[in-house]
Amino acid sequence: MTRPAARTTGALTAVAIAGAVAALLAGCATAPHDGTDAGPAPRATAGTLGTGFSDPDHPPAPEATITPAPGSWSGVHPPADYRVVLLSDRGDTRDSAAARTLVDAVDSWAAAEDVTVTEVEAATPDDRIAAVTRAVHEGADLVVSVGNDMVDPVAAVSPTALHQPFLVLGAEIAEPTSNVTAADWTGGGFRGEGLGPSSHYDPSTFTDERAGRALRAGVAAALHDLSGTVVWVD
Repeated sequence: MTRPAARTTGALTAVAIAGAVAALLAGCATAPHDGTDAGPAPRATAGTLGTGFSDPDHPPAPEATITPAPGSWSGVHPPADYRVVLLSDRGDTRDSAAARTLVDAVDSWAAAEDVTVTEVEAATPDDRIAAVTRAVHEGADLVVSVGNDMVDPVAAVSPTALHQPFLVLGAEIAEPTSNVTAADWTGGGFRGEGLGPSSHYDPSTFTDERAGRALRAGVAAALHDLSGTVVWVD
């Protein structure tokens, strides 16, 4: 996978990141997308999780990894009028076949499920954190982040926007808050600039079938209040 050599997010200090995020979110609050800054309203789920998705008697702890039984998410579909933001980095989707596969998976799923998708793209490395705040400002039911270059920006912004559910597809953030779910597999595993790809990272594992399967499993978890976890789909 080809990625920009320099990452602005990695170069920022924690204080600078926090200040930038606070300023951007404050700016968004002055002109909310739909007249309110309360975030997406609660949604009823369509369908139920199958046996083996998780243990209902022992809910996963925050940041836990769950490994759903194959197909246990098949009966779950987004409710009517479900709205998603597809968050990506222009350079990543241009240069990385893996990132493009993730984008295609979201588009195919949305077409099949009649989901409205709004695309929010970081135009440059300097625009990544601002892109996440723009995504939050859309007030969608779910922000789906694709591509390694958006992992650090999502990690920086998501703790300040706990009302907004996120799904990180094909990667993880190191310390997810309760509003961030990851859908990953052996061969994925990027966890941010400070950690880099895991030892098993393999872009060739980013196939249409696996990306689509991970997306559906991750959405099922988010719809059933199993957020803040990693959904493993090997």
